[in-house]
Parts: sequence; structure tokens; C-alpha cells
Amino acid sequence: MTSEQVTEAPEEGYERGLGSRQVQMIAIGGAIGVGLFLGAGANIAKAGPSLIVMYALAGLIIFFIMRALGELLLYRPVSGSFAEYSREFLGPFFGFFTGWTYWLMWVVTGMAELTAAAIYVHYWFPAIPQWVTALVFLVVLFVANLISVKLFGEIEFWFSMVKVTALIGMIVIGLGVLTFGFSAAGDTAAVSNLWAFDGFFPKGVGSSLMTLQGVMFAYLAVELVGVTAGESEDPEKTLPKAINTLPWRIALFYVGALTVILCVVKWTEFAPGVSPFVKAFAVIGIPAGAGIVNFVVLTAALSSCNSGMYSTGRMLRTLADNGEAPRFFSRLSSSKTPALGITVSVAFMGIGVVLNYIVPEKAFGYVTSVATAAGIWTWLMILISHVLYRRGVEAGRLRASSFPAPGGAKLSYVAIVFLLFVTCLIAYDADSRVCLYVMAGWTAALAVGWVILKNRNPQVADSGEQQLEKVG
Repeated sequence: MTSEQVTEAPEEGYERGLGSRQVQMIAIGGAIGVGLFLGAGANIAKAGPSLIVMYALAGLIIFFIMRALGELLLYRPVSGSFAEYSREFLGPFFGFFTGWTYWLMWVVTGMAELTAAAIYVHYWFPAIPQWVTALVFLVVLFVANLISVKLFGEIEFWFSMVKVTALIGMIVIGLGVLTFGFSAAGDTAAVSNLWAFDGFFPKGVGSSLMTLQGVMFAYLAVELVGVTAGESEDPEKTLPKAINTLPWRIALFYVGALTVILCVVKWTEFAPGVSPFVKAFAVIGIPAGAGIVNFVVLTAALSSCNSGMYSTGRMLRTLADNGEAPRFFSRLSSSKTPALGITVSVAFMGIGVVLNYIVPEKAFGYVTSVATAAGIWTWLMILISHVLYRRGVEAGRLRASSFPAPGGAKLSYVAIVFLLFVTCLIAYDADSRVCLYVMAGWTAALAVGWVILKNRNPQVADSGEQQLEKVG
């Protein structure tokens, strides 16, 4: 078997409608979500300025994960990549479990984004119930995703463009306030705000570490470039570029933006449920600034929900193609989109609308913790698959990827230990521990589903071994 045969993307029936600029912007937008724009407020209240270090540390681990994924993607670029690699390197059950868990992650993330979007609209129109706004956004994005992948890519491009431009603008304005002292915050803005109020770790290192689960939620979706592999025009060029630019995106948009904001406004003024970016512009006193930022963070939420609808439909189709979901999910519409998979996923996202009706004040916290747990599983599967892939390459059984991860499998081991540590933090925290109960129930349900599936279709359990023979 030649290297070209290994790295060539298989024809899956999708339209290769995502160009380089769209894949790049999807990757950038995936690193800027509601976890930063809304979730950072609660985390600042818990950790103070030390949250900057938590974002930098988690960002480094995310880069390790993405380089591991990048090596796998250039070895075999397929849509639904995480499930496919789990199936190939760990066995068919892990492919089944990972595919369905990644689907769950995006469904509950979609719920979180709808909740956040409703909160942002509430800023302007407090009389409109959160559930009404969430429902309207759900329907609009659903229709857009059914039309074509090009429309999805174009919407995501402009959503991401708004986020990126706004964040850069915030950083420039914040630096201007710090340097020249203009605006209502000019007298109090100073770099010393990072340590002047009870130090850089005002509530202790332990409290700072407890924010890591929220920080990791902020990075969910960076792996979305792996799902786009089956619809990218030139994956061997666009995917490495998208992954290699991740460190500067994290340094600028997360570490840089938070550092500037915490210099301009002292950390004690931030509170849960309020975007730190909206708060900062309100303190600076720029006319309509808070409203503008609120619009930006609204687009961030809608962008992530848009991505969720895209990825869930593709993952359901991958599962169906492998006999692990009802066969009708494998059908493509006339516009080459997995319309039925998207429709069913959106129906489940509608549970978020119900949560906004029943417990609007707790909806965001509930769904983010479940999404984080599902995301950690997905990342662990990427890393373990990468470790096993490297063993196959070193043993001469598998062809080397054209985009090897630095340090081989060593950094993947580091990332695995870190993710297990974050899982322990989630188990320790009483508020977020509920997500582990949800995941335990989810695991039991999938285990039962797997047993039923094997009894009905024994060939499904053999697919992993057949795949290994094919690529070995």
C-alpha cells in the first residue's frame, strides 16, 4: 500500500464545499466561544487574575491534543474522525461509544449556546422569556444547516470574523486605556490590578485549579476541524495550517484578552452570569460599547450552535455507515447534507429550550458540565488513538503521517494525565459532579445498546479488526 493511498481522503458523498478561508475561520472561531465570553465571568470571580494562567495551561494541553489529532487526520482524513480512529485503534465498541458521546457533547453544547444567546438578548429585551429567544434561534440555524455545507461555512466564516475583529478591537482599546488613560476607567486601569487586590491568586491555588473544568469547556470545538476533513477542498494543506496557528490564537484571544480586561477592570467587579467583556466596556464608558459587545458575544453563541448542528449530523451519518445507528441516518439530501441526522439532533437540542423554560437560572451550568465531561472523553480517545497509532508506525505496521506531532506520543501522555486530573476536579466539586452521574447513565445506556446491536448484527463487532487488517 502506498503512502498516497493511506492519506487520500475517501469519497464519502459530501460536497467538498469548505474552502481554505472557511476552514481557517472555523478553526479560529472554534477557539472563541461562549465559555470565554460568558463563562469567564464566573471563573474570574472564583480565581481572580490567576485565571489567565489556567487558560494558558489548558491552552497548551489543547495544542498537544490538536497536534495528535492533526497527525491522525493526515494519516487518514475522514469526516467523523474521532469515532473512526477510536474504532480503528481501540476496537468497534470504542468507535461506537465515541461517536455517540461526541454527538451528545454537541447536543448539550447547542443547549448551552442557545441558553447563552437567550441571556444576551435578555440584556436588550428583558421582557422576552429566555425560552422564546432560544426557540427562534434554534429554528433559524436549523434551516440554514439544511440548505448546504457552503452556507454553513459562509455563516461560520462571518460569525467568526465578527468575533475575531471584536476581540482584537477590545484588546486595542484596553491597551489604549492602559497607555493613555482615556475613558471613565482611566484613573483605575493599571497593570497592578493583576496583583493589587489580595494577590495574583486571591483565593488560593486550589480555587484556581477548580476553574479548569470551566476553562476546558471554553476550548470545546477546537477539534471541529477534524470533522470538516471530509468536506475540505484540500485537507493536506488546510488542516495543518489551521492546527499550527492554534497557539497564537489562544495566546491572543484568551490569554491576551483576559490579561488586558483584568488590567483595565479590577477582578472583584466581575460576577457570574455577566460577560466580562460587556462589563469591561460598561466600565470604560464607551457609548453603546456594552451593547456592541453584547451583539458580538451573541454571534459567538450562535456560531457555536451552528457548528453543533453541523457536526452532530455528520457524526450520526458516520455511525449509520458503520451500522451503529439506524441506517436512514446515512442518507444525504439533494444538497448533500445529512438532513435527517441534523433534524433529529436539533430536536434533542430543543430540550435546552425546555430547560430555559423550567430552570432558566441554572440551565447554562447544567449543560456546560455535561458537555465538558463528554468533551474530555473525546479528547482522551484522540490521545489514546494517537499513542496506539505511533506504536503502529514505530513497529512498521502503519505508514507515517505527513504531519507528525512534536515529541511523538510523549506529549499525548502528558495531555492524558492532565485530562484525568481535570476529571478528578469535576468529581470533587459538588456543583459539577452531577455531570459524572449523567455520563455514568449514558455509559450504561450505550453498553446496553451495544449488546443489542451485536446480537442483531454480529458483523458490527468485527469492523474494527477488518479495519486494522486493511491499514496494517
